[in-house]
Amino acid sequence: MTSRQETFSGTMDVRERHRFDEAALDAYMAAHVAGYSPGLHVEQFKGGQSNPTYRLIDGAGKRYVLRRKPPGVLLKSAHAVDREYRVVTALGQKTRVPVARTHALCTDETVIGTWFYIMDYVEGRIFWDAAIPQVENAERAALFDAMNATIAALHSVDHEAIGLGDYGKPGNYFARQIARWAGQYEQDEDAGRFDAMDRLVKWLPENIPPGDETTIVHGDFRIDNMIFHPTEPRVLAILDWELSTLGHPLADFSYHLMMYRMPPTGFTGLLGADLAALNIPSEKDYIARYCARTGRDPIPDHDMNFYVAFNMFRLAAILHGIRGRVKRGTAASKHAEAQGQMCGPLADLAWSQIHKG
Repeated sequence: MTSRQETFSGTMDVRERHRFDEAALDAYMAAHVAGYSPGLHVEQFKGGQSNPTYRLIDGAGKRYVLRRKPPGVLLKSAHAVDREYRVVTALGQKTRVPVARTHALCTDETVIGTWFYIMDYVEGRIFWDAAIPQVENAERAALFDAMNATIAALHSVDHEAIGLGDYGKPGNYFARQIARWAGQYEQDEDAGRFDAMDRLVKWLPENIPPGDETTIVHGDFRIDNMIFHPTEPRVLAILDWELSTLGHPLADFSYHLMMYRMPPTGFTGLLGADLAALNIPSEKDYIARYCARTGRDPIPDHDMNFYVAFNMFRLAAILHGIRGRVKRGTAASKHAEAQGQMCGPLADLAWSQIHKG
């Protein structure tokens, strides 16, 4: 059986429907990217499916990454590459949060057909399995601590100070997000309906824990959205900022924490794994380390169960959107159909979190 590491790692020839005028991009980069050498070669990354992502190699062998909106009919709020560019640029210039250096944002659709941005290619390791089977036990614990430190650092950024005070609406994050994803779920009739999703749409807004905070949230902070140093347990860049906004840090952290409650099949989670044998911190210890790093009081179990259920619902809504794009023929990845089929099982798992413990 092919592993996710083998399936999603590396590049391939550009898919037919994602091809574009490479000569036009070559000319654009020569005019807008400092140090670029004409003579462009383009490959498409296997991983990712929402915004098509490409590795660009210039005439001198220097590598870049291009992320673009996909071609075709798009939902209004989806594929906001301009927002990705803005947050990555601000973090890269004004904080120590690890991101790739950005070079240019193009909103002229005549160049390659859709909006896109260009950033540095970061050399390192991407792990597609939360158990990280390819490393030794000693490094595995350190890699988990690096992830923990990275998300804590992101949630410690003063968004006002780096010019992102208007990057999202402050306050009432859970209520707004539940309404957004419920609406997106209900809007996409092509993808069908699921009983557990319908129940969550009703239950979640009535059970939001008290308290409110606002930080920059990544929105999809998981192990395969990070590039680790080639040999050290250190995060070099956080990838895929499409869902980032201003929001509640515990929504973001609990999304990351879902790896502890997700099965290994389909979702690459750690559910059922022998964490001690793998030298992976327990969920309780991982939460405690994050709280210590961010100066936070311990999080009640029932609150964390809500946060995780919310995030599973949100991810199920995203998978529902992928399912809809498959039906409409606009999905960017050949793996999108399998991902869309996970919507129902994940919605069921989300509902089960409510009664956990």
